[in-house]
Amino acid sequence: MCAKTQRRRRGLRIVVWSLVMALVVAAGLVGVVLWQHSDMDEQRVSIRHGGHTLNGVLATPKDGRKRHGLVVYVHGDGPIDATHDDGYKPLWEANAKAGYASLSWHKPGVAGAPGNWLDQSMEDRAKEAAAAISWARARPDIDGDRIGLWGASQAGWVLPKIAAKTPVKFVIAVSPAINWLRQGRYNLLAELRADGASAARTEAAIARSDSTRRLLERHATFEEYVKATGGDTDGMTADRWSFISKNYTADATRDLRALRGTPVLLTLAGHDINVDTADTERVYREVLDTGGALTVERYPHATHSLLKQSVEQSGLKTALTALFSPRSLFANGFLDDQRQFLKDAG
Repeated sequence: MCAKTQRRRRGLRIVVWSLVMALVVAAGLVGVVLWQHSDMDEQRVSIRHGGHTLNGVLATPKDGRKRHGLVVYVHGDGPIDATHDDGYKPLWEANAKAGYASLSWHKPGVAGAPGNWLDQSMEDRAKEAAAAISWARARPDIDGDRIGLWGASQAGWVLPKIAAKTPVKFVIAVSPAINWLRQGRYNLLAELRADGASAARTEAAIARSDSTRRLLERHATFEEYVKATGGDTDGMTADRWSFISKNYTADATRDLRALRGTPVLLTLAGHDINVDTADTERVYREVLDTGGALTVERYPHATHSLLKQSVEQSGLKTALTALFSPRSLFANGFLDDQRQFLKDAG
């Protein structure tokens, strides 16, 4: 995903939540909690890994049981905190209703966590998650035989690597990509089409993308990238260039073999301009369908984040929905399908 797209999304989140807070104050609803989650308790947790500490949140069902299965969250791209700006909480609530706890943590360098997530490879991220699973298995309130993964977007390259390191009961893959370079080209062209770009602008963007790929292939430094672009870095930073250089060859095709025989729920959106969902579904079926453990759910009116397109198109509508009916942000059936998948897997 390009740096420009990331900035746009971060900007949208800031605007959305600024609107939410403004609405709360304007309506005199200071005492109202944005997310009402009566079905679960949340606790802050610390997990040691590789000499560092992962700062996380463990959300457990309030159903009277002493032990629960667990859904471990693997973030997509970007500086994401443990709750994804509270966006995960409706998902955690659905998990709790199915009898599952949820575990998530701040990416390194986010919300005061040590480190820098841009220093990580996909392999590093997998090791981090495997360490979190080992930590969870040692807890008396977690059923170590019922631990699975939930991951979105960039996590598509991480999920199968985790499964190759430690046993998992199930995997929920939300809008996962297969090949980094193919995904980048698909995203570029989809955004240009959405912007109504001219043929000339499209040709120039493709030429720039091809030039960047050649620089990556010869392991160019960030300084060489800056020079090649004439100083027009389009938001690219040295850290981001280093991150892309580490990961641009990522391809999940071979790694997906680690999930054969494991129940996998693949969720795909009908309006995804980030990931070529047809390519993703094709590869998942080719690699995983043999064992019959793959379930594919498509949401024709959803965006890449599995939000309703009609809601995401309007910042004001997103803010109002997040405030008064957060579960309604997501595509119809998305939360129910995940809850039912967990019940079946458990």
